[in-house]
Amino acid sequence: MRSFIPAFIVLCVLSSSPAIAQSVQVDAHVTSSKWSEFDSADNGFGGRISFKPISLIGIEADVAWYPGEYEPDGVAFSRNRTEGLLGITVGPKIDRIRPFAKVAAGFLKVGATPGAFACIAIFPPPLNCSLASGDTLQAYEIGGGIEFDASRRFFIRGDIADRILKYPGPTFDSNFDIKEDGFFGHAVRFTLGAGVRF
Repeated sequence: MRSFIPAFIVLCVLSSSPAIAQSVQVDAHVTSSKWSEFDSADNGFGGRISFKPISLIGIEADVAWYPGEYEPDGVAFSRNRTEGLLGITVGPKIDRIRPFAKVAAGFLKVGATPGAFACIAIFPPPLNCSLASGDTLQAYEIGGGIEFDASRRFFIRGDIADRILKYPGPTFDSNFDIKEDGFFGHAVRFTLGAGVRF
């Protein structure tokens, strides 16, 4: 408890210092994501709110919606998808530019198939058959990006990250290897947006 009090005082002093500017940012963005097990891109849009307790670190919540049917092989197995991520960015402000690294964790909710979806009767089923009834997958991101101040309050931001999804099991992956307990897949996710700082 004694060590907590000095640490709390230091944090309060740093937070109130003019050199350590706190800010809240809100932005809207378009996003394009890949699934490691399917070929086609998944395009959507979303929003993000960020809090910077100090200029080097940002804490943010990102929500994206992918409204279109996802049909990598011509047959849709998902009506739409919703993604939510909570993460941290770390990077210095250099004049009007802030390059940053980021990590985030959250979920990807896969909407059920929009219509009839025929699957071959084998066990374990293909991944698209497992997801056709709807599922919520664990989602993670590791990556980075750049933020550019267009003015004192307005900014433009671009991100690129390794999108990591935890697929359900039992199923088999794109190499036709059977995965009894599910597996992680890696792919790319891009976002590009603009926002305002308060």
